[in-house]
Amino acid sequence: MTAPVVEISERRLRLHDAHLRAAARELLCHDARLAGTEIDVDFDGGVAHLTGAVDQERQLMLARELIGRLAGVFAVWDRVRVGGRAPRLLDLGCGATKQYPENVGVDLAPGPAVDVVADLQGGIPFADNSFDRIFAVHVLEHLADFLPLVDDCHRVLRPGGILHILSPWWRYVNAVADPTHLRLLDVQTFKGICARNTAGRNWFPLHAGCDGAGVFADLRRVEPGAEAPTPEHMARFFD
Repeated sequence: MTAPVVEISERRLRLHDAHLRAAARELLCHDARLAGTEIDVDFDGGVAHLTGAVDQERQLMLARELIGRLAGVFAVWDRVRVGGRAPRLLDLGCGATKQYPENVGVDLAPGPAVDVVADLQGGIPFADNSFDRIFAVHVLEHLADFLPLVDDCHRVLRPGGILHILSPWWRYVNAVADPTHLRLLDVQTFKGICARNTAGRNWFPLHAGCDGAGVFADLRRVEPGAEAPTPEHMARFFD
């Protein structure tokens, strides 16, 4: 039986962030496979934030994988330059605050952080293969059917792009206290999303977790015919 998840106190999160920061920086510094890269990492609430530069995408993916193995990491977000190119970042339902200042912000209502006003229930107003990363932070729970939006994220992401999701955990009080929340999510929800195999719009779970208040997922866009995650990989995150 899976042990119950207990919300982590702010004090413990702050101290744990400091521990993770030191452990992750030591890991990046001493892994010979990352020699010559310029990756730095910070933590906020168990979320790793990677910055810096690498020559090749595989180096960034290795850094993400290594940091994601550390106990207590709930997600790995990055805005690392690859081959001299900065990633293009999309922030869905950004409201008054983007996850990163350089993100392109989309929301239903205009505001200082909003670059594009759009109703996401009608789709994402960008062309195919437009972004490297998409942030859907406290968005999916507001949609009666969020699967079309998840599918549209796959379309808008470039091959190998990553969708970052954060939503309230279904057992946390804020999940039901807000009357605008139409759906309840669990870590297992992301297992279901990855198992859909719908019209070639497939996802590979890079990371998934729960901090007792929210559920996190980093899902990488994969192409038809790509190798499926192994049972051992899936067992890291899902029952």
